Amino acid sequence: MSNKETYLGDVQDVNGTSVSISLSKESLTGFVYIDGQGYRIGQIGSFVRIPIGFNHLFGIVSQVGASATPVSQVENSSVGNRWMTIQLIGEGPKNGIFRRGLSQYPTIGDEVHLVSEKELKTIYGQPDKPYFVKIGHISNADSIPALIDVNKLVTRHSAIVGTTGSGKSTTVASIMNALSDTEKYPSSRILMLDLHGEYGQALQDKAHIYKINGDASSKFKEKKFHIPFWALNFDELCKISFGDFSNEKDKNVVMERVQKYKLDSLNHSPRKGASADTLSVDSPIPFSIHHLWHELFIEVFGTYYKGRGGKPLDNLAYEIDADGNEIKGNPLQGIPPIFKNIVTEKDEEKIFYLPGTLSIGKQLLLLGTKLRIPRYNFIFKPDQWLPDVDGTVTFDLDTLIKGWIGSDKPVTILDLSGVPSDILQTTIGALLRLLYEALFWSRNLSQGGRHRPLLLVMEEAHIYLNDKLEGMASNIVQRIVKEGRKYGIGAMIVSQRPSEINPTILSQCGTFIALRLTNASDRNHITSALSDNLDGLTSMLPILRTGEAIILGEAVKLPMRTTIEPPPRNRRPDSQDPIIFDEVSHEDSQNPGGWGIPMEVNPNYSELVETWRAQNPKIDKVK
Repeated sequence: MSNKETYLGDVQDVNGTSVSISLSKESLTGFVYIDGQGYRIGQIGSFVRIPIGFNHLFGIVSQVGASATPVSQVENSSVGNRWMTIQLIGEGPKNGIFRRGLSQYPTIGDEVHLVSEKELKTIYGQPDKPYFVKIGHISNADSIPALIDVNKLVTRHSAIVGTTGSGKSTTVASIMNALSDTEKYPSSRILMLDLHGEYGQALQDKAHIYKINGDASSKFKEKKFHIPFWALNFDELCKISFGDFSNEKDKNVVMERVQKYKLDSLNHSPRKGASADTLSVDSPIPFSIHHLWHELFIEVFGTYYKGRGGKPLDNLAYEIDADGNEIKGNPLQGIPPIFKNIVTEKDEEKIFYLPGTLSIGKQLLLLGTKLRIPRYNFIFKPDQWLPDVDGTVTFDLDTLIKGWIGSDKPVTILDLSGVPSDILQTTIGALLRLLYEALFWSRNLSQGGRHRPLLLVMEEAHIYLNDKLEGMASNIVQRIVKEGRKYGIGAMIVSQRPSEINPTILSQCGTFIALRLTNASDRNHITSALSDNLDGLTSMLPILRTGEAIILGEAVKLPMRTTIEPPPRNRRPDSQDPIIFDEVSHEDSQNPGGWGIPMEVNPNYSELVETWRAQNPKIDKVK
């Protein structure tokens, strides 16, 4: 291949990494052939090289035509529209190893050449390298695989963004399939937060699926998802159980009670690594919140005194049931005791109500309600992790953590679709904090992240990492993206609204996989978070096809427009658009239904109400 075939023009202006090129008349034919391969000249997003001695500088075309004219040449009518702007991104010897970054800049008069497909194959990397995973192919070069560096993808964090319907979930599934290849990566470890229950179908062969009210006999052999209340720190416990306190005094009293219950539990059942001297209210020590609630409820609502002298009654004034038994409630079921109303029996024996020192009646009523509602059982009644009155549990945290990140399968899916919306952010924050602290303190152990890194995939991240919310999830994820790399914890942020995600989190993502983004504020957010000056490339985001992405950042040698290779139809996420009208017959359609199918006679809407009330979309499991 001669230089004449690939010659485009000469460098005329250098401004940092932005270079203006005056195109030669020969390069304006619009179409050239190199080694039998046809190339369009001046395509936005295409690559060029600038030979400098034994080295080559590489750049991406960001502007072509009159708009690319340097400011100093705008008033010169003779320059015309034969201009091109490129953004420099790296360098390397011809047919050698490409490196990001620049050691030198071009000068006026340096020649600029088109990069052929043969040269791109050398630059993009070789698929036989074990640290590369293939997720598709370069959009304008089907023979070049789209390769991602696993080391940089996991440890330097990443973000997958795209408008609804752009192929975002399918892209995530494709990447998860590639990363969970046990032949290539036998010790891969991935944990996904699945807010809508989409990925069980896509990864069922490679994943354990945890779900609230999970059913082991179901198609995906679901396990029950639990996060024991006693594993939370005090602030998380308050958010989920008591809510906000009206004053610090009440909060401190409750804190002291929790501390006492944990100390009593530790004295009753000693645990390695914990002692009375090191114990704090945040220590993950089992205790019975049900009995704590019952005790506080009696203090707040059942403090009765007899006589004007303030002498307490020997027994609390409980109501009597039909069998003559006092109604003292049931701590484990969240049933409160019922007290007699204040009455006057005789003038000399008046029963007075003396308000307690705690004003937490509202908080106790809220907690009692949650103890009775089945939707909160995954926290307050976590099966084998439920403590008895002494704090004794069947399983400790080691069993819980092992199930999440130490199983025999590379992927763990936590299906959070059943988590009540009022505690979703706190639950996710507590979950991520538990994982972070577990890997932080075990960083020198074989189970820690340094020896076996963990990738956290956070779907629908804009819901709980919203910049407008100072939630616990946002705070712990900021810590993960800032410090997690040192302890083997990588984050993958997945969102359809990147503009709503905390900018600190997004700015720490080293790799971006951007599918179609039509919203201007979302595109601007991505552009501002990128380390490279690639405005021209990100301007292509609104016109990307479904399943097509622009991948930029540390995990790829060059930014690339990629066609993602989707999984087989029966292994795709459960997030496909419903069919409105399909020419395929009802029997042959993969998703039967839509407006073109004859309407069902006498549809059973009682099933609809049944699944709604049961909070379970699987009608066969409801019955």
